[in-house]
Amino acid sequence: MAFNSYKQDETIRDVSKIQTLGRLFAYLLKHKLPVFAVLLIMAYCVAVSLINPLIIESAIDNYISVGDYTGLYRLAGIALFLNAILIILVKARMYIMAKVCNKVLVEIRQQLYMHIQTLDFQFFDSRPTGKILARIIGDINSLKDVLSNSVTTLIPDFITICAVVGIMFVKNAKLAFAALISIPLMFVGVWFIQVRSHKRWQIFRKKSSNLNAFVHEDLSGIRIIQSFHAEKETRETFHTLVTEHRSSFMDAVLYADAFGSVVDFCWGLGNVSLWYTGIMILGVDTVSVGTLIAFGTYISMFWQPIMNLSNFYNQLITNISGAERIFEILDTKPDIKDAENVVEMPEIAGTVDFQNVGFSYDENTKVLDNVSFHIRQGETIALVGPTGAGKTTIVNLISRFYDIQEGTICIDGHDIKSVSIESLRQQMGIMTQDNFLFTGTIRENIAYGKLDATDEEIIAAAKAVHAHDFIMKLPDGYNTRLEERGGGLSVGQKQLLAFARTMVSAPKILILDEATSSIDTKTELLVQEGIEALLKGRTSFVIAHRLSTIQKADRIFVIDNGGIVEQGSAKELMAKKGAYYKLYTAQLQDVI
Repeated sequence: MAFNSYKQDETIRDVSKIQTLGRLFAYLLKHKLPVFAVLLIMAYCVAVSLINPLIIESAIDNYISVGDYTGLYRLAGIALFLNAILIILVKARMYIMAKVCNKVLVEIRQQLYMHIQTLDFQFFDSRPTGKILARIIGDINSLKDVLSNSVTTLIPDFITICAVVGIMFVKNAKLAFAALISIPLMFVGVWFIQVRSHKRWQIFRKKSSNLNAFVHEDLSGIRIIQSFHAEKETRETFHTLVTEHRSSFMDAVLYADAFGSVVDFCWGLGNVSLWYTGIMILGVDTVSVGTLIAFGTYISMFWQPIMNLSNFYNQLITNISGAERIFEILDTKPDIKDAENVVEMPEIAGTVDFQNVGFSYDENTKVLDNVSFHIRQGETIALVGPTGAGKTTIVNLISRFYDIQEGTICIDGHDIKSVSIESLRQQMGIMTQDNFLFTGTIRENIAYGKLDATDEEIIAAAKAVHAHDFIMKLPDGYNTRLEERGGGLSVGQKQLLAFARTMVSAPKILILDEATSSIDTKTELLVQEGIEALLKGRTSFVIAHRLSTIQKADRIFVIDNGGIVEQGSAKELMAKKGAYYKLYTAQLQDVI
């Protein structure tokens, strides 16, 4: 069945939750001042919370029991003042942490996005775009509550628990033991649940990624789906993915909800043990009413943070898999990267040398085997051959989108691995079969080839490829706004704009990969004049399906079986009546 790749879960390496949480904390520590302010606020809140039971105990035992209502009112006023400030500070804490967390999420998202842009083609070849998108959007959004609660819950609640335990043991060790008797049971229950819960949330994240990837590509290819009447197959796949997504969520939530039940049970058991010990064993003569009420409050203050921490831990288990997926990409090193001792590529003249080059995309199939050739400055080289022979691979290697396994590639005598990738590619103009246009104006899309291009340069590039006339017929001319992928334009018009984008960059080496494949014959005749002007004085590599468009190339390389089986001018190759002759006559017969 089609679309099975979307049912395959991604493999994520196992990393300890403490290590992942530590990496998240590192982002928070970059905002030391606001985080420190929040900690001060939390210290005040914890202190007031700890004092409140003591105030209640004092009110009952020292004032109400003796009828001292003046002192009681004074004590109540102090308590009211302290708690009013607490309420105000809690609001301030929430505002500050929300602001910090949003900044951290923006920072992580920008870091992830920038890192993804440094990754090479093999990374994108190995996974659907939707799965990458799921990490940039969904996985990062899932970290907000973890970041916020790590400061507002983890630290203050841990301090509260320690302080409450200390106060309880100082006031009455026997009651303290009774109140905390169920803690071992809680630890066993939580450990049992978290092991299973984490695995299930990891599965849920993977199923979410699968669903996101399928929907993204399904909508992108909706025209193809409708053209081939494949709606039924896509509906079935979507139903399967949604069912898996729902089932994995329910499975994960089943364990997540068990956290609260375990803590509630232990909380109740502690309360029963406290009151039984205080009343039945120690007796009311030994323990005052105020002390029992204070202990009841303290045990609530003990178990409420435990509940908060269990919820936080549950939340951590739920969302930490998102962080693991984010850091997995951030830790992915690009295979194509600058060496430590690279230099800037000087201004390119245009000689290109392949010396015994061998390359394969995987270990099983060799695409190029011991390929060697020399290209002179300003030459136009056409690459022809059957599909999959390695034509596009050759130009991708020149641009260093992939690294060769054998041999060397030199431009002007410089090994392309010895110069920085940026200085190499910025002197190249590359137009591929995918005439991708961005959402924005026509002017912005053409200027993408040279971000500081003037209006004159943009218009000149459009005129050179004969795009100017149809642009001026649009409602807003060069300011006409295009939707995603150039919606509303014909395939030929989109190709012309992509060609203008390449032309405005004024490259030293030009690569045209099936550059005229989507242009009709009449338009191609107009564009060919622009192509000839663009090729003049530049070293150029042209991959063309229509052999009629490369007759003026200085040399034609026929690529097949991992190498160059023929080379020469069109006239020379036709005279040989070899591989090129067969390709040309076969194409001519197809046209006839």
